[in-house]
Amino acid sequence: MSGNSYGKLFTLSTFGESHGPALGCVIDGCPPGIEISEADLQVDLDRRKPGTSRHTTQRREADEVRILGGVFEGKTTGTSIGLLIENTDQRSKDYSNIKDSFRPAHADYTYHHKYGIRDYRGGGRSSARETAMRVAAGAIAKKVLAAEGIQIRGYLSALGPISIKPENFDWDQVEQNPFFSPDAQAVLEMEAYMDALRKEGNSVGAKITVVASGVPVGLGEPIFDRLDADLAHSLMSINAVKGVEIGDGFGCVSQKGTEHRDEMTPEGFLSNHAGG
Repeated sequence: MSGNSYGKLFTLSTFGESHGPALGCVIDGCPPGIEISEADLQVDLDRRKPGTSRHTTQRREADEVRILGGVFEGKTTGTSIGLLIENTDQRSKDYSNIKDSFRPAHADYTYHHKYGIRDYRGGGRSSARETAMRVAAGAIAKKVLAAEGIQIRGYLSALGPISIKPENFDWDQVEQNPFFSPDAQAVLEMEAYMDALRKEGNSVGAKITVVASGVPVGLGEPIFDRLDADLAHSLMSINAVKGVEIGDGFGCVSQKGTEHRDEMTPEGFLSNHAGG
């Protein structure tokens, strides 16, 4: 099964299934001398792990990460880094009723036709559980980027019909609520809306906004490896992602050229419609 690796200079390869014994990854290309500990990675994993909110999956996993190699005396050695997270709350019998049926909006149908066999337990390899390793690897990548003065942050900007209000935006609020919303007032609406959906046995989509600051000019390679193309490729590989906007994104359809262009002055750009 191909397609398990991403990246060129910093390469991530993941393995494991939702109801297998463990998830793991191998990272290649991490420079030596970066201070890394399991506790560092655990901070981000704890933000992601299931069972911490009634609005997400009720599966409970500790998601405790182990560093298997590539780190010595608290610093990266420049060799491959191996990470492992054991699955401890897999209840495979819960999925026995779908063994011979396909779920809509899942990979059951395509995996069956592509490989002639599928792991129906929680989606197997196609499960969003795989993203735990992306988070662990991302915690290391953030350290590498921080050494270059680059910071990456994200937040929930819309949940169903509820969007945050720019006038209420506060970065400090993002870590203060289970929705990672920068708008404290919107959180109450989101909670009520999600509680109503849960009673209906329903779900809804959302929009995440990611902001990267300190990024140097010139990253990316023309033509097929442009930075925005690489970003879209990576983001679209995340489970359930169905659209990626950079800058104003699809909003530029209704903009005139004079509205969308980012004019330059000796002091810098006057706007950022192109998203950097």
